[in-house]
Amino acid sequence: MCLAIPAEVNELLDGDMAKCRVGKSDTFVNVSTMLLEEPAAVGDFLIVHAGFALRKLDPAEAQESLRLLRQMANIEEGTPGGF
Repeated sequence: MCLAIPAEVNELLDGDMAKCRVGKSDTFVNVSTMLLEEPAAVGDFLIVHAGFALRKLDPAEAQESLRLLRQMANIEEGTPGGF
C-alpha cells in the first residue's frame, strides 16, 4: 500500500528540492517540489507521495492527517506510535 503523507518544509534545496520533516519525528525526506503550482517556503506543509510534493496543505489539515495516521498505526501495531 502507498500513502501520501504530510510533511513540513524544513529547508529549501537546489533544483526544486526541499528537505521535509515527517510529523514530529526525527524522520526527514528530500522531496521534489517541481509539481507544485507555486513555490514552497520553509514552514509550508506539503502532501508527499513517492518523493514528490503534490500540493500544499493547510497546517490544521496536515496536523489532522498526521493524527489519523498515528491512530491507524496504533491500531495496526497495538502499540503507541511515533509520527
